[in-house]
Parts: sequence; structure tokens; C-alpha cells
Amino acid sequence: MDRPRVGPAADAVNAQAEHRATRRYDSTRRRAAAEQTRMRILTAARELFITNGYAATTIAAIARDAEVSPDTVYATVGRKPVVFRELIEIALSGTAHAVPGARRDYAVRMRAEPDIGAKLRIYADAVTALQSRLSPLFVVLRAAADADPDLADLWTEITRRRADNMRHLAADLAGSGRLRADLTIDEVADIIWTMNGSEYFTLLVVERGWTRERFADWLHDAWCRLLVVTPPTG
Repeated sequence: MDRPRVGPAADAVNAQAEHRATRRYDSTRRRAAAEQTRMRILTAARELFITNGYAATTIAAIARDAEVSPDTVYATVGRKPVVFRELIEIALSGTAHAVPGARRDYAVRMRAEPDIGAKLRIYADAVTALQSRLSPLFVVLRAAADADPDLADLWTEITRRRADNMRHLAADLAGSGRLRADLTIDEVADIIWTMNGSEYFTLLVVERGWTRERFADWLHDAWCRLLVVTPPTG
């Protein structure tokens, strides 16, 4: 049976292993602390943008509310347009970081679901949750886009991405064989695109006081009525 090594050489090996473990631990702690700072900055920025608007919100104000220095905001997230873009991306993803549309949880579940009605149910629920996070920021974005070139570019990019994603969604729905034959893929995409936007959610939930549950149920019902061929009965 091999005996554990002892002596100066073994002590050196043990010391190196302990040093590597300490470095990994310190690195993990630094990453966790940096992420906490990032989220504190983004939380403060979201509140200020929604309350005061884009133009009136400054990096200095974000830093003050996040209890960091302005240099930390720049180093951790970036300039004000970058901060706002990051808020839009995490609102879209529902996580602490940007996630491409096709890789979001609801998109994966929709592709795995064969029934078109169930697909639209998943998406109606996802849109409702997403717009609960996103719509307050989109109100700010829409108001500022005309005056700020960075936000105008962001508005155009997000609009284009949504339209592209809806064409992928419409093509997936077509695979069920139950889409209305008189609608093209582009028409299906455009119908969903108009109804999944922040404007629709804001009008019904914010302005008219619908509950989120009612909005999700109505969205699902409307899409099924507008897009799906109902199987014959009897």
C-alpha cells in the first residue's frame, strides 16, 4: 500500500493546492460581488428611468441610488445608452443577462409542443410575463427615441428583432397543419407581432385595468380565433 508522502516536497505540493483553492475561492467571491454591484446599478437605473424618463436620468443619479461611484457604473455596465439597453435585454430574457429569443425557456417549450393551441397558450403566458417587465421601459424608450440617436437605433433594432422572431414563430405554427390557409406566414407573423407588443399590454392592463391573467387568457383566445382552423365537430 502506498504511503502518503511527507517531508518538504509534500509540504510544497500541499501549499500549492491550498493556494489554488484559495485563488478559486477569491475569484468566485469577486465575481459574485461584481454581479451584485451590477444588479444594484441596473435596479437603480430602472427605477430612475421609469420615474424620471431617459433624458432626466444621469449616470451620477444612478450611481448615487446604487451607492457606487459614477466610474463604477461606467466600468461595470457602461454609458447611459448601454445601461438602458442592458435593462431592455434582461427584461426580454427574464434573467439577469441577455438571452437570444430562440434560446429562451418559453421558446424551447413551444418548439417541443406539437399542439398549436398549447403553443399559443405558452406564448400568451410568456408575452404577459415579458410585458410586465418590459412595457414600462418601452414607454420610456418610445418617448426618448425621437430625440436620442442611440435610443432611436435601439428602437429600430428591437422592432426588427421582434418582427424576425415572429416569422420564425409563424413558420413553427405552420408545422402543426392547423393554420388558416388564407393567411400567409408573413401575415400570421404580423398579426402576432402587433398583439404581442408593449402598446397592447399597456392599453389593456395599465390603462384599462385588466389583470395579467385576463390579458393572457384573452390573448390566447384571440390568437386561436384569428389564426387556427377549428377541427370539425360531430
